[in-house]
Amino acid sequence: MSAPSPLAAATRAVVRDVERMTFAPPVTHVYNPLVYARRPHALYVERFGTPPKEVLFVGMNPGPFGMTQTGVPFGEVAHVRGWLGIEAPVDRPPHEHPRRLVLGFDCPRSEVSGRRLWGWAAERFGTPERFFARFYVHNYCPLVFMAESGRNITPDKLPAEECATLFTACDRYLRAACEALRPQLVVGIGAFAEKRARAALQDFDVGFGRIPHPSPASPAANRGWAEAADRALEDLRVEIPAPGAA
Repeated sequence: MSAPSPLAAATRAVVRDVERMTFAPPVTHVYNPLVYARRPHALYVERFGTPPKEVLFVGMNPGPFGMTQTGVPFGEVAHVRGWLGIEAPVDRPPHEHPRRLVLGFDCPRSEVSGRRLWGWAAERFGTPERFFARFYVHNYCPLVFMAESGRNITPDKLPAEECATLFTACDRYLRAACEALRPQLVVGIGAFAEKRARAALQDFDVGFGRIPHPSPASPAANRGWAEAADRALEDLRVEIPAPGAA
């Protein structure tokens, strides 16, 4: 049996790191899609995680109707299945919230952030092979945090002492991904991801930047996220094809 790729090995390492962590209220449920959705995640890494990359995009953590369901960063079901060509069985997390069920590729909800991100990539590059020849998308934190109500809690809202432990593991994961993919530029998808990337990779010979987060909670993202991402990347001197040009 062949040894896992460096990126796959990094995934296994972060799973070992975070499985020992506990989180206090208001967090009542924690999901790790790298475990229960390991099969589609492994396909994503295997097919698209080949180095080197020009740009490593870094997101915050899984969304409830994206990577939480499919194991793929920003993994809105329709684009993961239809554009990335990935579909595999997804198990259930051991302590599942009744209002936040994991239905895998049967999830009927569309994650807006993932639909925007992968829709942008499809419009600009045409095929996933052309996109991933230069780019890769990675989530800084692999865990999903929920309150008793089912409300999503993002990692930046955790108490400082919990952040310190979690971020140490996530920094190690990002560093390993960067070592494996050898990007020229690391681009945060949103301010939090850029901040954590700069902290984790301060001794790496890479450039840093940011594109807006495609969340529908952002008024700016709702006024033309794809065009705003194009402009941000143009400022970073990253060449992006015009929509439909591929």
